[in-house]
Amino acid sequence: MKIYVSLVFWLLSCCGYAVASSVGFDQTILYGESDRPLKVSVWYPSKDVFPTEKVAENLAFFGTKVVRIGTPLSGQYPLVVISHGYRGNWRNQNWLATKLAHDGYVVAALDHPGTTSFDHSPMAAAKWWKRPKDISRLLDWLLDDSNLTPYIDPTNITAIGHSLGGWTVMNLAGSEVDNEQLSADCLPTPNSRVCSLTAELGMLNDKPLGVSSLRDERIRRVVSLDLGLARSFSKQSLQTLTVPTLILAAGVDIGDLPQAQESGFLAKYIAKNKRRYIVYPDAAHFSFMQVCKPGAIEILEEEVPGDGIICKDGGQRSRAALHQDMLQKILAFIRST
Repeated sequence: MKIYVSLVFWLLSCCGYAVASSVGFDQTILYGESDRPLKVSVWYPSKDVFPTEKVAENLAFFGTKVVRIGTPLSGQYPLVVISHGYRGNWRNQNWLATKLAHDGYVVAALDHPGTTSFDHSPMAAAKWWKRPKDISRLLDWLLDDSNLTPYIDPTNITAIGHSLGGWTVMNLAGSEVDNEQLSADCLPTPNSRVCSLTAELGMLNDKPLGVSSLRDERIRRVVSLDLGLARSFSKQSLQTLTVPTLILAAGVDIGDLPQAQESGFLAKYIAKNKRRYIVYPDAAHFSFMQVCKPGAIEILEEEVPGDGIICKDGGQRSRAALHQDMLQKILAFIRST
């Protein structure tokens, strides 16, 4: 019986699907570029089960239980890197990172300078090509210099991004920015949540000389969670995309981010055999973020009027139920590609 159990555990571990008894968590700062330090958070299967603590918990949002600086569980695991949305941060997809680590993945997220909750620097934000480069820097560290390097399968890497993070990972998949197309498309159908950001993000400027394609060949597949700025990608680059892409979209229009013009744009031009496109009719744009506590809408509105929308979904399912469905779709996609 012991031999059988050990064999089953080995089979699960080698395929990256082992369910860890707990999740280890650590944070660091990468200083590779003096003007762009990256704050990094990592989740991973942990051998230690205590002491546990809550991370990403505050008055408005539920956090998750982890073991800070836990001992990594023996094995080699698939890697997932996560990119947050405009003025978001690593906490936004903490729910997803923790669940993936429970299922046998090493997960890493970072705060993109200039477009995080903690750093609104216009100078950093305007360097739009730096966002995907941040993820490539993160991969360099994870695969070569981190204490988790021995536990990562370098041949099995997924990039996931929400909102502007979805746009970020699409760059990493090989989508190419076409500034003229974005300007032309925003004229007849402008919206404040996307088109008005073009100047702030430097989207009307070309990459500087010396910056080649933002494609990172190490990434095997990408997952876009209700992305924005999709119309900045040239149609030709989407049509020739070879990286498997999962597109999850929010069906509830919050007023100025219609998924048909964003996620639907990707689905229209990426070859059907290279993408999967799922629209959640009862999810809104912020449904892909952490679960809100009772009374969170009032707390957020008091802090910044209008921010209560972050905790509003479609009403048919709870955000926790939506997350469970999203997780299963993401796991199925990773395992089948």
